[in-house]
Amino acid sequence: MKTRTLIPAALIVLATTGCATWDGMSSREKSAAIGAGVGGVAGAVVTDGGILGTVGGAAIGGVIGDQVGKKK
Repeated sequence: MKTRTLIPAALIVLATTGCATWDGMSSREKSAAIGAGVGGVAGAVVTDGGILGTVGGAAIGGVIGDQVGKKK
């Protein structure tokens, strides 16, 4: 794995660890946070570490996670 791919992925993982306190979060918020993390990593991998792909993947993943969490 290239460093250009690893660094954005690691930053997304670090950013989502801030959501480690799940106590006050609803199921919808938890799903959105997980979706954003997974989407950001996937976007970074697909675009070979591109910033636009990482941010776009996080945004799309967050929206999908929000909608999935809404049904729980």
